Amino acid sequence: MTTACRNLKKVTHVLFDMDGVLLDSEVLYKRAISKIASRFGKVYTAEIRSKLLGSPERECSKIAVEEMKLPMSVDKFQLEFRRLAHSYMASVSLMPGARHLVTHLKTHKIPIAVATSSSRESYDLKTKDHKEFFCMFDHIVTGASDPEVKQGKPSPDIFLVCASRFPDSPCSEKCLVFEDAPNGVLAAVRAGMQVIMVPDENIPPEHTKEAHVVIKNLEEAPIEYFGLPPLKKL
Repeated sequence: MTTACRNLKKVTHVLFDMDGVLLDSEVLYKRAISKIASRFGKVYTAEIRSKLLGSPERECSKIAVEEMKLPMSVDKFQLEFRRLAHSYMASVSLMPGARHLVTHLKTHKIPIAVATSSSRESYDLKTKDHKEFFCMFDHIVTGASDPEVKQGKPSPDIFLVCASRFPDSPCSEKCLVFEDAPNGVLAAVRAGMQVIMVPDENIPPEHTKEAHVVIKNLEEAPIEYFGLPPLKKL
C-alpha cells in the first residue's frame, strides 16, 4: 500500500540509495552482524538494525558495538564485519522492480544517479555481476570514499554532492530520492529533496514519517506524483 504526503512537487532528476533499494544487500549485512553478535551471546535486533540502516560502515560498526555492548573494539568489529559481508556479496541480487524502474527512467531520458554510503571498493564488489545495470546511471557517488562527502547520512552531504555532479546541477527541490533507511530519508529531507521510501519490513511506522511517499516495493513506485512518466505495471 502506498502512502503519500500532499503538495508534492515536480522533479527532473532521480537519485537512488543502493543497499536495500537497488541491491538486496541489507540481508547480507544482517547475516554478517548477527554472526558476530552470536559469538558473544548477543542478538542483533530489529530495533538496533533500524538505528544503523543507511549509515556509513564506520558508524554502523560503532553503533553495533555500543548497542550490543560487544567486548571488542570498533576497529576489530569493522574488519570482521567487512570480511564476512564481502564473503557473502557474490550472491547479492537486484531488488524486485529495480531493473524495470531504472530502465523506464533511462528510456524517458530522466537523469539518474546513485548515492551510496559504501566505499568504492565495496561498491565494485557488490556490483560486479550487475555492471550492465549500473552503467545506466549518469554517475555514482560512493560516500565512504568520496572526499567531497564530509559527513555520512543523516547529514545531507552525499545527496548534495550527487546532485551537483549532474551536468545541469539541479536545485534540490528538483531531485527525487529513493531510500530504504530512516537515516537516508532524513539526509535527503535535510538536503531539501523529496523522498520515496521503500522501508525494510522491520522498520517501525513512526520511522517512515519523514518520507513524502512510502511504498512496499519499487514495482509500485508512483513517480507520476512527481511529474515523471508513469511506470507501467509489470
